[in-house]
Amino acid sequence: MNNLVRIPLAERMRAKTLDEFVGQEHIIGKNKLLTRAIQTGNVGSLIFYGPPGTGKTTLAGIIAKMLDANIEKLNAVSSGVAEAKAIIERARTTKAMFNKDTYLLLDECHRWNKAQSDCVLQAIEEGSIYFIGSTTENPYTSMTRAIVSRCSVFEFKKITEKDVLKVINRALTDKENGLGEINIKMDDEAKNYLAFACNGDVRTALNALELAVKSTKLSKDKFVHIDKVTMSECLNKRPLSIDESTYYDYLSAFCKSLRGSDTEAALYYSQRLIKAGIDPLIIARRMIAHASEDIGMADSNALLIACCAMFAVEKLGPPECYLNLSHAIIYLCEAEKSNSVLNAMHMAMDDAENEREDIVPNHLKNHPSTNKDGHGKYKYPHDYGGYVAQQYMPDKLKDRVYYKPSQNGREKNLIRKKYSKNN
Repeated sequence: MNNLVRIPLAERMRAKTLDEFVGQEHIIGKNKLLTRAIQTGNVGSLIFYGPPGTGKTTLAGIIAKMLDANIEKLNAVSSGVAEAKAIIERARTTKAMFNKDTYLLLDECHRWNKAQSDCVLQAIEEGSIYFIGSTTENPYTSMTRAIVSRCSVFEFKKITEKDVLKVINRALTDKENGLGEINIKMDDEAKNYLAFACNGDVRTALNALELAVKSTKLSKDKFVHIDKVTMSECLNKRPLSIDESTYYDYLSAFCKSLRGSDTEAALYYSQRLIKAGIDPLIIARRMIAHASEDIGMADSNALLIACCAMFAVEKLGPPECYLNLSHAIIYLCEAEKSNSVLNAMHMAMDDAENEREDIVPNHLKNHPSTNKDGHGKYKYPHDYGGYVAQQYMPDKLKDRVYYKPSQNGREKNLIRKKYSKNN
């Protein structure tokens, strides 16, 4: 370990094989698409996106190593077109001389601009290189379409507490890359707290663990003792004063209070969670969901205010953002309630999943034919003052009504042309 002391623990403990890799069973579980592709040696260009510390870069490296490919690494923040072109030339030479594939591993790939992305398109298409990008952003909205369309996209999820505990225990016992050469006694309570409080980010968990060990002196029994308080200090968080079960009870009570329009209860439970050490972003995210699920069209401003509250939490931070958070909580509680958006979404999802005779009406198709079968007879609404009655749904679903306004708030004044026509 002496030669590795200057390398962060999170880097030293990075999984090197699929057996060591934890989490993402929906991607690399038994008989999953990517697993089969790796086993058959037919892995093309990929994009991994999801929260930080979930194994995106690690899995990219494992794949390239398992396929016995040449590996080139870039970070989109610091690299440019020249670096990418140099890699492509080396890849073509390696392919021609040794018949060996090259994988370009690009961290923060959403940071590449169009010019940088375009320079690798031809190389990807002709197979000179294979591209594996990793990003915390949704590639469908943050990356150029040309790159995304040439890649298989996989979404990474937060690592479960159970899997984080596996990594923590491995780091404590691994003598070669971990902390196994140090006499450490870590309370189970501290381990469980770390697994819970790192919020599914393995890198955060390992960084905090390493800091705890390095900043704690040996006790009289020649052991480094790590407790919950020490871990909370290293995570720069208050130690949670509630257990996991109670946390979910309070969060459930907060959500139900929002839905039930009890302002006092919602404010109390939000503060109870915050005082217990919960990230206020969790509360803000729940409010955004409830703004559409329980308020919806009865008061669409609720969604705007909830989003503004989350923005305040992210950009302003505690404790100032608590005022904005409370403002939004009061607004959502006092707003008129309607679940019409939720019901409409579920009905549309059900039809989209189960209806197979969903032929697009001829006058909506993307061609100008004017045959008698209805092609080309689309009526441009603005030629009729902004609205004209015509069929948009497939024949099988033409009488379906998903959105039915409630009689609450602004929604009761909404006049639906389709709704009033069919009902």
